[in-house]
Amino acid sequence: MTQAIATPEASITSITPEALISQREAQLLWTSADLELLPDNNNRYEIIDGEFYVTRAPHNKHQDTCGNFCYELKAWSKLTGLGYTVIGAGLIFGDNDDVIPDVMWMTKEKYAALIDDTGHFRGAPDLVIEVLSAGTENEKRDREVKLKLYSSRGVLEYWIADWRTKQIQVYRRENGILKLAMTLFASDTLTSPLLPDFACLISQIFE
Repeated sequence: MTQAIATPEASITSITPEALISQREAQLLWTSADLELLPDNNNRYEIIDGEFYVTRAPHNKHQDTCGNFCYELKAWSKLTGLGYTVIGAGLIFGDNDDVIPDVMWMTKEKYAALIDDTGHFRGAPDLVIEVLSAGTENEKRDREVKLKLYSSRGVLEYWIADWRTKQIQVYRRENGILKLAMTLFASDTLTSPLLPDFACLISQIFE
């Protein structure tokens, strides 16, 4: 679903994806400004370390899983008043790192500090969740490329969910980097030190 496209730096005169990608092949890095020139056609465009990624419409179970995460976190957040859950919003760390996580959670204070006038977030949320899409390149992006990005930018927890195997890998910040803390299965319960008294059966996430 997601393919990395090698890219780079120069003037851009067309807003069609094909023309833009063709021009960028002679350049060094993609930037957030380039994304503004691409049409809104239901594709998801991301930049990580200046490299361009495009994701097409995911499997319905992928979307169901994102929705279930959002539902559980929103219900807990409304009950506790501790933060906000965000689904499919832009997360901009800089000109060369502009991504769209599946789900994010952050405290109310961090939400107010990070959101900009366009509804994007500029800085690390407390929690990021990515739901795997099929394909080697997609898995590598979430398990390696985005893990490195979120770790270097200060995300406190990163959950990688695989709806096919009904597993969730939980990464937590330790000694300044995100490290794998546990792998949870369908019969396990998901909790987090970031979310006091939050508890959800893994099986509910993958219903």
